[in-house]
Amino acid sequence: QVQLVESGGGLVQAGDSLRLSCAASGRTFSMYGMGWFRQAPGKEREFVAAINWSGATYYADSVKGRFTISRENAKNTVYLQMNSLKPEDTAAYYCAIDNTVTYRRGTYDYWAEHEHYDYWGQGTQVTVSS
Repeated sequence: QVQLVESGGGLVQAGDSLRLSCAASGRTFSMYGMGWFRQAPGKEREFVAAINWSGATYYADSVKGRFTISRENAKNTVYLQMNSLKPEDTAAYYCAIDNTVTYRRGTYDYWAEHEHYDYWGQGTQVTVSS
């Protein structure tokens, strides 16, 4: 069983930055890919970014150039640095882990599919005012 705990959400103004963190339990964190998704009220869950075990990153077009995903294996933590935030970034943000296959490279299409992730955090709210 893996537990994921997100933090770092909040209320900010358009143009501001936030850094989300996701701390994972377990000693084998470094072998698995991690992703961030978001869900706004009344909308479907949406892929934001992912990072595989080797550090390769994948981004949705809507956040490319503004968001950066990274991981710190020594702390079992994945981050999402969000810059130039827009009101349309307002959502609950969830981190997730693909805990099935170690050292998976994957493709953008693989990491963008929420069904490929096994465990999810409880979410952290990000609200961007205009």
